[in-house]
Amino acid sequence: MVLLKLVFQVGCNLGARPIDQHIKAFEALGAKVDVSQGKVTAKVKKLVGTSIYMDIVSVGATINAILAAVLADGTTTIDNAAKEPHIVDVANFLNTMGADVRGAGTDVIKINGVKSLHGGTTYSVVPDQIEAGTFMLAAVASRGNILIKNCIPEHLDCITAKILEIGGTVEDYGDSIRVSMNKRPNKAIVKTLPYPGFPTDMQPQMGVVLSIADGVSTIHESIWDSRFQYTFELNKMGAKITAQAKSAVFEGVKELNGSPVYATDLRAGAALLVAGIVASGETQLYNIEHIDRGYENIEEKFRALGANIQRVTEPDLKKIS
Repeated sequence: MVLLKLVFQVGCNLGARPIDQHIKAFEALGAKVDVSQGKVTAKVKKLVGTSIYMDIVSVGATINAILAAVLADGTTTIDNAAKEPHIVDVANFLNTMGADVRGAGTDVIKINGVKSLHGGTTYSVVPDQIEAGTFMLAAVASRGNILIKNCIPEHLDCITAKILEIGGTVEDYGDSIRVSMNKRPNKAIVKTLPYPGFPTDMQPQMGVVLSIADGVSTIHESIWDSRFQYTFELNKMGAKITAQAKSAVFEGVKELNGSPVYATDLRAGAALLVAGIVASGETQLYNIEHIDRGYENIEEKFRALGANIQRVTEPDLKKIS
């Protein structure tokens, strides 16, 4: 049984979060940016289209550059742009409002500035591939069988490839996907990369799977400096993980054991939730406000799949204990 406790805490501390690429894009478009006293202030009379090269692939900086460029005078080209599905989604949404954004989903995005955008549009947001991926790996970790509806399997190709590699089964039905596993997962080597590579936001969930896999696995994290904080919590549950810098070695154990654990960030929380579901005994998961930032009614969805999980408050937890 998994117990969830509410404790107020915000933010994911995953390491440095530089905004240099955001500032570089705004300045290239003609803005004057001042960073002082803990604030970033950007001022401009008129944005002018230009060429922007992203020194690193950045989802946030790519989106901010697109948002600034849609109303700029002239044409803006963003090279080395991020290619995540939600980059494409932002571009498609802006285009329904009268913007002219082309090439989203590729390395080069071209934006022809327009005079204004209009409202009155209706738009359906793309399904969240990270939430879908979390349930995919939950099926593998629990040796279960899960049908995930209203997803885009193409966005999940990198996760599907790893599931097949470790011995799982994935069936693509166009707008839904079924994942099943009937044995202990095989070992694997995983490296996180910008889309379409294996996503850093799926790394902790994959870590849970590899912690109970057959053999020794490794994960190399190429995005965040502090993504392996969850491994300390998994080790409390009986995992054998050695994490150092941006790499971790997972010596697979046969099972995890219930324990009080703490979510250090959003995806770590989701991973520990899955770990609690597959572990023997009772797990108490704290700091779940991290999970609520990225998943809606997650305990209800897992209960519908057969998990014994309950969200409790501090007084309720003391009564249960």
